[in-house]
Amino acid sequence: MTLPPRLVLPPRTVVERGGISSLPNEAAQFGARGILVHGGSLEDGGGLAGVLSRIPEGMEIATWRHAGGEPTLKQLERLLAWAREKRPDWMAGVGGGSVIDIAKACAGLLDAPLSVKEYHAGADIPASRVPFVAAPTTAGTGSEATIVSVLTDEEENVKKSIRHPSFMARLVILDSDLLLTCPPAVIAASGMDAFTQAVESYVSNRASRFSEMLSLEAAKLVALNLEAVFEGAAGDRAQGLLEGSYLAGLALSHARLGVVHGLAHPLGHRYRAPHGLVCAVCLPAAIEFNRAAMGGKYGALGSALGGDLLDTVHGLLSRLRLESPFRGKPLRDRDAVVRETLASGSTAANPRPVDAQDVADMLDALFC
Repeated sequence: MTLPPRLVLPPRTVVERGGISSLPNEAAQFGARGILVHGGSLEDGGGLAGVLSRIPEGMEIATWRHAGGEPTLKQLERLLAWAREKRPDWMAGVGGGSVIDIAKACAGLLDAPLSVKEYHAGADIPASRVPFVAAPTTAGTGSEATIVSVLTDEEENVKKSIRHPSFMARLVILDSDLLLTCPPAVIAASGMDAFTQAVESYVSNRASRFSEMLSLEAAKLVALNLEAVFEGAAGDRAQGLLEGSYLAGLALSHARLGVVHGLAHPLGHRYRAPHGLVCAVCLPAAIEFNRAAMGGKYGALGSALGGDLLDTVHGLLSRLRLESPFRGKPLRDRDAVVRETLASGSTAANPRPVDAQDVADMLDALFC
């Protein structure tokens, strides 16, 4: 299959250093009333003031600062209540994956009649009328290029995604200058999230030739530039990393992922570990498990990366100083973690079928 059954892409992507300053004028095509959801670093570093200083005459932009951490249903409910009072023509998310995910979900559900909890539990989501604008300040989640928002229901102790084609950003701004305030540890973890997404979407049982091209290029760009940006490089290196993350997002949006992301949601939530770090430390075991099922794709990844895939992953983990948050710790809620991993749509796309014993074996390796 050359193309996926449904192709959903951002209609416009601006790739430009300093491009964030164009957000108000770019968003003016959607209307004069906007909401900008942002993280703390954008405001504290002066970037938010810079964006707001470019508001054209007649435009109003209300801002909402995400409290931090991975987005929860309660946070989304508060944002939705506030946003419905503002009645925006469009919404923007400028920040890391959590900021983009909560802003995306707010835009997508602004006019939806049911509660957030019902949609998180699986109720059909209606199409959204509110254009969404995304500008990532980290290079890793690829959320700016997906129809997915990952949210946590703290009451039910469940982290999972909601999705709809109308969630896709109508405008994406890839400005590598936004990475300058990103701490090295976040660069490392989020970059390995992007690399994991590239690998998993490439070998997914739902991959197409279209998604495979995106995945392979994403893996190359991330592997080529991640360590340099971790060490402080900017300019072309940062732009390459940001573009790799974007391509990985497009790939996963059309091919899904695999067992790493099936594991990452229940484990990350229970241990309050950064999502990218969880993906990074789960990736070697998943590659070992899937290697035979990858067929020639294992070698193709190695050729693209200039060395054996597993060796590349272990080298990145070492040089980026990413250590397992699980090693030597007791595994909590084993049965629930296994159930949630098996129920994940990511696990369903894994190239090799996964059963409960397979998940238990991977967990044993992670927590030894």
